[in-house]
Amino acid sequence: MKRHPGLDPEVVERADATLAGVPRDAPVGDVGIGVVAPHDFALDRELWRWAPERATLLVTRTPYCALPVSIDQAAEVGDVDVVAECTSRLLATRPEVVAYACTSGSFVHGVEGERALLEAMFASGAPAAVSTSGAMVSALRHLGVSRIAVATPYDEAITCALEGYLADTGVAVTGSARLGLAGLIWRVPYAVTVDLAREAVAAGSGCEAVFLSCTNLPTYDLIVPLERELGIPVLTANQVTVWAALQLAGLDAVGPGQRLLDTRHGRAA
Repeated sequence: MKRHPGLDPEVVERADATLAGVPRDAPVGDVGIGVVAPHDFALDRELWRWAPERATLLVTRTPYCALPVSIDQAAEVGDVDVVAECTSRLLATRPEVVAYACTSGSFVHGVEGERALLEAMFASGAPAAVSTSGAMVSALRHLGVSRIAVATPYDEAITCALEGYLADTGVAVTGSARLGLAGLIWRVPYAVTVDLAREAVAAGSGCEAVFLSCTNLPTYDLIVPLERELGIPVLTANQVTVWAALQLAGLDAVGPGQRLLDTRHGRAA
């Protein structure tokens, strides 16, 4: 045990006996990943499932806004000043990367809006930064994918904004499906999401992957079974966010069997 000046030797001796076989330092993880999430984000536990042992996720949330899931809400939680302030609040924990974990909030203002978010995060002191929408595009490029199906829990307006964002990055949307929800997205059952993914893939032809949008939509356990059924990569909002943030920190995400995380399926393979 590390000796602290002024600490009673008897206290140290008793602690040494109690802590025999215990690591010297608490296993908090030596690589901090800051996460700025929307005020209603309910899937902290899911994010952690992709985190390796060395990583610690340091999550903060945007201020509460009394709006249903909508274009207006996406603009509110994706406001550059709001995200910049949240980034500043994370700096005391010394993250190596800060991730803005909101799909709609990072695509609602298009490609330029997503770029402005990253610039605001850097200006607030983030040593490295990524957004969910930017991570999605990076994941598609990593896999060499340019044609995707899109499944969302959103209404038509937000889904169309996502399709427009993808088009501006050079990604073609072959088909889409949506649930039209205004809230409580984290309560969507897995069976509903599976059917939604199938519907999105069937809505067009020639898709090379399917993207399940929204960081509040639970997806971890669906990825491998859906990839097996559909025969294409299945990317999800939380998966790509954690994957990209960890890549910037020099770590690999944990997700056995998920094609994005298997280097054999990357463009460089």
